[in-house]
Amino acid sequence: MARFVLLLVLFIIISRLFWRIVDSFVEGMTGQRRPRGPDRGVPMARDPVCGTFVLPDRAVMLVDGRARLFFCSEACRDKYRARTA
Repeated sequence: MARFVLLLVLFIIISRLFWRIVDSFVEGMTGQRRPRGPDRGVPMARDPVCGTFVLPDRAVMLVDGRARLFFCSEACRDKYRARTA
């Protein structure tokens, strides 16, 4: 039984290696690369209350004077409001 499991794992590893080689060869022949991830970093903002980094489009925003502040949650925004009031 252990021999069968070992052979199965070896077969999976060799199959994956073979597929990656074929995929790289096809990619090189066509000259087209598949996107593997973002080309550049995503701009993030830091929550002034808890320090969590958040995406500005998904964050809770508060305009304080001329500055825009981004929060991870409404609870952090409310803590900030209570602290500055």
